[in-house]
Order: sequence, then C-alpha cells, then structure tokens
Amino acid sequence: MNNATLSNIHNDYDGFNKLIEFYGKYKDDTFETIEINLDTWFDANLSAVLGGIIDRLNEWNFIEFGTVSPNIQIILKKNRFLAHFGFDDTNDTYHTTIKYLKLKPTDSRYFSNYVQTELFGRNELPNMSQEVRKKISESIFEMFVNAQIHSDTKFIYTCGQFYPQRNEIIFTIVDTGVGFAKRIENNLGEKIPSAKAIKWAITEGHTTKKDTPGGIGLAILKDFITKNKGKIQIISGNAMYQLDTGGEEYFDLDSYFDGVIINMVFKTNDTTSYHFAEEIDLSELF
Repeated sequence: MNNATLSNIHNDYDGFNKLIEFYGKYKDDTFETIEINLDTWFDANLSAVLGGIIDRLNEWNFIEFGTVSPNIQIILKKNRFLAHFGFDDTNDTYHTTIKYLKLKPTDSRYFSNYVQTELFGRNELPNMSQEVRKKISESIFEMFVNAQIHSDTKFIYTCGQFYPQRNEIIFTIVDTGVGFAKRIENNLGEKIPSAKAIKWAITEGHTTKKDTPGGIGLAILKDFITKNKGKIQIISGNAMYQLDTGGEEYFDLDSYFDGVIINMVFKTNDTTSYHFAEEIDLSELF
C-alpha cells in the first residue's frame, strides 16, 4: 500500500506542481495499491485534474481514497466528483459548484450544453452581450474540439467552482493525451521543450493537422480575461503558462504531465459591461 497525501491544493503554481508531482511519482508503477488522502484544502475545480490523473494511474494500478478532510469531502460530494468513487452526493445548497464531468471525446454536444448551462447560466459572470457570450463560449468549445481531434485522449475532464470570497469563477478542462510537445514531435517531426510547445500551441493559426482550426481558441478569451483581470493557466509536459494582470509567464514543473490542463479564472466583481463595438468587425473584441 502506497499512501499519497495531497494537502492544501490551490489554483496556483504550488498546487499544480503537487498534483503533477503525485502523477509523476506513480505513473510508471504497475499493480500497486495507491491510497489518496486529501488534507487541509482542495480547490474543487481541480477535481478535473485529479480525475484525469486517477484514471491514468488506474490503468495499471489500484487507486482508492483514504482520509478526506470533512470540508473537502463536502464540496467534492456537492460537485459529484466523489460520487465516481463510491461516495454519496450532497446537495449544493448555495449553488457554488459546476459539476465534475468525465466525457468521451465524442461527447462534444453534451459538453456544449454543459458549458451553456453550468457556466454561462450563472448570473455571477460579468455582464456581457449575447455576441460576446457566444464568442467566448465558442473559444471554450474549441478547446474541447482541439483535445478531441489532436490529443489522442480517452476522456476529457471538466469541472468548475464559484468562490464568492475570492470573487472568482474558475473553469477547468483536462485531457490526458499526448500533450503539446509530443503532438508537435509526432506530427511535425520537431522536438521542442514543453514551454515552447505551449507557446506554439496557443499561437493563433498554429495546428498540427491540415484543414482544422489553428490555436486552441484563446484569442478572444485572452482579450476578455485580460480586461476582466482574470487568469488563464495552461499545463502540459513539465511547463506551466500563466496569463494574469502581471502579464504572461512560463514556469518549470518538477514532473511531467502527459496531457493538457487549461484553467480559466473569471473575476465576478467586474462591473464592466462587455460588448462588441459597432464600428469594428465582430472578429475584434470591445
């Protein structure tokens, strides 16, 4: 029996590094029993990351939950993550969760409905016109399609959470496929570091396949989040990209993640009303 404790996991470099380090420690093991303990705090939207990691480890090992702190257990029951592991559900009285989903890559229509209902159905989001809402929704949907087409993942994982005290809604999409660097190497024959691969992948127009959209749908979303003072985080391989009020940064992780994590943070205390300017083309925002 291997005991692994994930303690104080937040949507920051330290939290992602701990999750990827956990994955890296056990991903090459076979026929081991791994008991996961969750302690102190676990940001609920990161259920998407943990769900993907558990499935990858479960391919050759036996994963089970040990001790889960009561406060963590409550929220992960509310978003239905723990229901996938034999726990009962708990009613989400305060309507703060965006439920955890594990989808097949072919479930694009279900994902689209989920985004409209679970994310854009929330009244805490900043005020935006129908056209802005549509464009941002399309950007998020393109991330799913990108994972569907390019990643060779078996499943796509998604989850979110409204954090009232932080004035944030966080939405997470995860695949456990080949990741950006290996995808570029396999399709273009070029071996590049993880950070450079992320930069390549998020550049509008870049794609490893012909006759498919380039980039991962971030152009309009990056504009919106910059104005909203929110955040985008992308993890692939052993690198993490972050766009926030401090600009764009890249960080090295201590282990390697075989897939892609995309984290979107929307600020809910933003009183701006977002719309497209009438005098410009609709491909330009605000």
